[in-house]
Amino acid sequence: MQGDAPARGPGEKWQAFAAYDGDEMVGTGILVLTLLDNTEKAYLGVDVAPANRRRGIGGALLEHLCAVAAEHGRTVLLIDSNVPAAERETHPYVRFAAKHGFSLANVEVRRVLPLPVPAERLDAWEQEAAPYHRDYRIETFVDDLPEELLESYCYLSNQLAIDAPTGEVDFEAESMTPETFRIRQQKVKEQGRTVFETLAIDAAGDAVAQSTLAVPSEDPGKVHQWGTLVRKDHRGHRLGLAVKVRNLRAMQQAFPNRRSVVTTNSEDNDHMVAINELMGFEPVELAVEFQRRLDH
Repeated sequence: MQGDAPARGPGEKWQAFAAYDGDEMVGTGILVLTLLDNTEKAYLGVDVAPANRRRGIGGALLEHLCAVAAEHGRTVLLIDSNVPAAERETHPYVRFAAKHGFSLANVEVRRVLPLPVPAERLDAWEQEAAPYHRDYRIETFVDDLPEELLESYCYLSNQLAIDAPTGEVDFEAESMTPETFRIRQQKVKEQGRTVFETLAIDAAGDAVAQSTLAVPSEDPGKVHQWGTLVRKDHRGHRLGLAVKVRNLRAMQQAFPNRRSVVTTNSEDNDHMVAINELMGFEPVELAVEFQRRLDH
């Protein structure tokens, strides 16, 4: 069974699939197609309840998703899973992906920071970074950004796909515009998320570094670290640490009862990993991505 799922933004098409055994739904699948950039790729997701596994349901769903992606002209198929660090080569999810022609393409480490972080630690990190970025101002915004920053923010955010390490997967820059940013932010609000965005702004008034925290209303314990990025021509000023610490401070003041921040970084992203380790993030699992290339 197939249906259209709501897209997260105007540049995506989502399709939902379900497998049934009689009247019982025994598995689901999601196919995501980007429409404005990286249009050779398809993002796949398959879920089967533990009680229904080892019956071929997941494999049938995955192969169906691959076939539909091929019909859309997609040649790079991507799927990801979460696995314990000790089972990066042996976990059933890894074996399942290999069985269906997917190879390991990228490994990211998911880390958790216990909250609250004491104010004196935040002060120390800010003081450490401050001498290096005197020519920048650091500002925090909640849910919305000022109109005058949207163009430079979109340019900065679009670079994340090509600046962050992505293993064997090659990405082109994303294509978010101020218009699509506003649409995305409205959807985020409708989902009940509060978004903290801290920016480093240069003398010309452009956003050149950013860090984003999303606070979900449906999960009262957690906070999710989304992107953190410093524009290449503005690195070396401790801006990554500066925006992450300022953002964390603002979020903690607004949501003092949150208990953890979850973040994920490529294991090869040495600079961001070093910042996260300095701040006390501890590894909990791996987020592994697999790819399958189709020949047309």
